[in-house]
Parts: sequence; structure tokens; C-alpha cells
Amino acid sequence: MRLVHLADLHLGFRQYQRLTPAGINQREADVAATFGRAIDQVIASRPEVVVVGGDVFHAVRPSNPAILHAFRTFARLRDALPDTPVVMVAGNHDAPRTADTGCILRLFRELGIHVADARPELFTFPSRSLAVLAVPDVPGVERPPLVPPDGYAHRVLLLHGEVAGLIPAGARPAERAVTEIPAGALHAAAWSYVALGHYHVCREVAPGAWYSGSLDYTSSNPWGELQEERAAGVPGKGFIERDLATGAHRFHPVAPSRPLLDLEPIDAAGMAAADVDRAIRARVELVPGGIDERVVRVTVRNIPRAVARELDPVALRDYRRRALHFQVDARRPDPAVRRRAGDAAPGRRATLTDLVHAALAARTLPPGVERDAFVGQGMRYLEQAGEAAVASLPAAEG
Repeated sequence: MRLVHLADLHLGFRQYQRLTPAGINQREADVAATFGRAIDQVIASRPEVVVVGGDVFHAVRPSNPAILHAFRTFARLRDALPDTPVVMVAGNHDAPRTADTGCILRLFRELGIHVADARPELFTFPSRSLAVLAVPDVPGVERPPLVPPDGYAHRVLLLHGEVAGLIPAGARPAERAVTEIPAGALHAAAWSYVALGHYHVCREVAPGAWYSGSLDYTSSNPWGELQEERAAGVPGKGFIERDLATGAHRFHPVAPSRPLLDLEPIDAAGMAAADVDRAIRARVELVPGGIDERVVRVTVRNIPRAVARELDPVALRDYRRRALHFQVDARRPDPAVRRRAGDAAPGRRATLTDLVHAALAARTLPPGVERDAFVGQGMRYLEQAGEAAVASLPAAEG
């Protein structure tokens, strides 16, 4: 009994300002194309069951082109594999925040797809001795005990949510709340397989319990995903094929429509702007196939604001013209490092302002967020918090 597990499609995801000739956001078109290729690979593998772990769309109300593409692609899957059950749950991006708003995933029931969008549901397929407990991520809905039913040879838990303590803090998306599940609550050993959605990097959380990861780079921090994939030895994005009887496991990579290039970082300590310009140009020129139409980042550490302002604007405009997106992630020197180097008065300890500034200056930012604006806003928040704290103190007597 071979199962295919995919999740976090995020169809309708938009990023940057480039449009296709048809007027579609280029990244939205990229993600749609990646999904189409993934379904081609699923069809070619001819599994006996397909499960989709949520976040099918990037927004509760996706665009009409995103809905139409998803419907046509899932219809192609059903036409090619008419006897293969397909089970889908809603993720936190799919589920409406109010009870009076319907979930768009119900549309796929017209194709014969089994959808759990409003509450947990147990789908059974007696001819295959298969049961799938599908648990969507819906606010305000109580999660049932995650224990398998009796009487089936193959028992699958399909769930969208965050397994507590397993996702790195920097990888948690902040835009929409998500259900958190204690690892022990999965009862992973009791299931034939646990198929999870929400975390965008393929990862095993317990024996037989896996996040399949997303199909493309659709989070607010794709650079962090690249780093996690390299650290874990994961070959990028894709989906999982699992034999429920034998436990045989295979990850199927799916090539992204548009490569993300994280160039070798530059340490600009002691460098003039012209030196940094040359270092950026050298890294750009070493990219196999060039940076054209790609998403590119180069991190420049320890670069003072004055030096960053003097970087060659003509060269930067050229890089941005050629690439779909070209980001210089300029990070100013850490004040604590400068003090350790002797720039501050002897014995001076770091203040809260110093520590917050250093943390913000070193934080990985999503594409399109300017470092100076980000740090400046953070420092303004800190100042406002300090003023509020002072205002709340009781007045001195006498």
C-alpha cells in the first residue's frame, strides 16, 4: 500500500512586483508551475492513496486564477488515478477565521476528493483496509484523541499543525496562528504513518511521522529554509512516498520553477564601499548561468551605514534589473563586538538598547524588507515601551 504525502502548496502565493505577460504575479505563476510538475511526478509514481497536509492555498480567499489552476490540476490527478483515494485537510492558511465564512477547499469535493475543512473526520476505505483520520487546523475546534481506529491494516493520521519544540524559532511563520501539538499526542508508534503539514522543510519528527515540506519556497524566510535544508541534508523541496506495509520511504525532489541563490556572505569589516562593490561583483560573476531571472541574496556583514549608502547604485540597479529579485542584506556591526574591540569606555556593560539593536541587526529578514527600516522600527517600539513603563510608575510622594 503505497502512499504519497504532499503539503503546503501555498497556491496563490505572491512576492515581488514582476508580472507575467498575462498579468499574473511572477512568483504566483512559479508556484503554480511547480505544483503542476509535482502532480506529474505523483501520477507517474501511481500510488494507492494520496494525502495533502493543508495550506493548499496561501490565503483564505485566493485569486480566481489560483483557484482555477488548482481545480484543473487536481482534476488531472483524479482523471489519471481514478481509483486512488485523495484525502485533504485545511491548514491555517486555508481555514477561515470566522464561522460564517466557508472554506474554499470544499470545492474539491466536486472532484471526489475527501476534504476535512471544518472538523476532524475519519475517512475509511474498506476495500483497501485503510483508515485516514484527517485533522484540519481550524480555530476553536477541539482536537480529538489522535489514536487509530481498530479493524484496519493501514491507519494514517493526516494533520496540519506545529509539533511542539521541533520547529526552529526562526522558521515559525508569524502571519497566521497555528495549532501546536505535543509530540507525544501524535501516538506515532500506533499509526502506519503520520503525515504532517505546516513546516516547510522535510523532516521526521518521530519514527513514521513526517513533515513532507512545501513544494516551493513560499514562506517569509526562504533563506532560512535553504540553510535548514543544507544542514539536514534535504535535497530541496518535494513530496514523500511511503509504503504503509513495509515502511519503505522515499523523498521525491521537485525542482523549483525559479532557483533561489544565497551568495557567499561578505565580511565588510574595514572595507570601503568600493571594496564591497568589488566583492559583490565577484560573487555575481561566479554564479553558474548568471543571476538573470533568479531570486538572489548576498549578505554583507559588519558594514557601517555610511559605507552601505556609498555602494555603487548603478551596479545595484543592473543586478536588480537582471534578477527577478536581488537583495543586499546589509548588516551593521554589532555594538557589543565594537565594545569588545575597545570602541567603548572600559568596563561599560551592554544596555538593553544595545542588545536589542544587535539582535535586530543580525536577524535574517525576508526579501523586500530593508534592514535600516526594520531596525529603526524595532528601536522605536523599544522607546515607546520604555515611555509607557515610566508613565505607569506611581507618582513620588512629597
